[in-house]
Amino acid sequence: MTTLIKSTVLSFTLFASLACNSKTKEPKIAFGNTTKTAITKYNKPYIKVALLLDTSNSMDGLINQAKAQLWDIVNELSYAKCKNDKPNLQIALYEYGNDNLNGDEGYIRQVLAFSEDLDDISKELFSLTTNGGNEYCGQALQTSINQLNWGSNPDDLKLIFIAGNEPFTQGRVNYKHAATNAKDKDITVNTIFCGDYNQGISSYWKDGAQLTNGDYMAINHNRKTVHIATPYDDDILILNEKLNKTYVSYGTKGYSKLALQTEQDNNANSYSKANAVKRTISKSSHFYKNKSWDLVDAIEENEVDIKNLNDEVLPQELKGKSESEIITYIETKRNNREKIQKEIKALNAKRTEYISKLQKQETNGLESAMIKAIKEQAKIKSYQW
Repeated sequence: MTTLIKSTVLSFTLFASLACNSKTKEPKIAFGNTTKTAITKYNKPYIKVALLLDTSNSMDGLINQAKAQLWDIVNELSYAKCKNDKPNLQIALYEYGNDNLNGDEGYIRQVLAFSEDLDDISKELFSLTTNGGNEYCGQALQTSINQLNWGSNPDDLKLIFIAGNEPFTQGRVNYKHAATNAKDKDITVNTIFCGDYNQGISSYWKDGAQLTNGDYMAINHNRKTVHIATPYDDDILILNEKLNKTYVSYGTKGYSKLALQTEQDNNANSYSKANAVKRTISKSSHFYKNKSWDLVDAIEENEVDIKNLNDEVLPQELKGKSESEIITYIETKRNNREKIQKEIKALNAKRTEYISKLQKQETNGLESAMIKAIKEQAKIKSYQW
């Protein structure tokens, strides 16, 4: 499994119905002779995806595909809707089957718990290396089911994708028990066998998926991801540079997270210019939020109050400024960002049309397998694209 994960860093969309409208009922509260309606919070739906990747010696290709195709997956998911609502996205990452990992824990490691931070997801995906090993699929499944916060919102789309090439039956945890536990939590398990389709069936990868009504897929994990260049790529990358200048770092994380943003731009570009373009498109979507370190997002999402900010947490350009001056500065950055994001989306529409005329039928890579499964399973939850 030598080429898959380098191409995939952080892409989903769906069909709408009553499930997406399951706002909790508004209870009535009595005050003397009057009755008032209590305000209840609407739980916005989430697409929750746990990606379990075999990082044993033969899986370099799988890891490469994941790195190269991450932004394709994120972008595709960004078009999803539940009724008129756009769901949030959380991705968790596990590696298993690597001899560098703790054998007492089944050679399994949680690389990243559920996160909405696309830069962190990209960083951790690019940190994966291969070695070994012993691949225990049942235990990997059960570990992710136990450790992750899957929540109880019935509108959430909860998916596990496990990819590897050894028999699904290995290890001390029976995959059937893990699948039963997944089903009890409304989690769908999808299996991706890296190799021959029929070999995957005979080694129980298909059975592992069918127990939760998930999809079984077989891919050529050593197939290199093909990125199609377009006449719009350079303009989109120029807009990415402008977009980065709209971020206003603050707090203890600010400087390092701003540097991480640039680092992940470079990681995407290390595969191809087209991959960097796809990351830029992801940064123009509603999935790319950075309220923990960017003042523009933080204020928009009520994470911080300007009145309570002191100079210690502010960037150099805002130190000593009045509240009104800070507000004006942030509003200017927000307006610039929205304008740039609209320009990126407009160019991407032309780029997508250009690619559709050149692209041949779907390959059997990680991205196409995941997106196909997600869209089909999303229909059950009344999502649409």
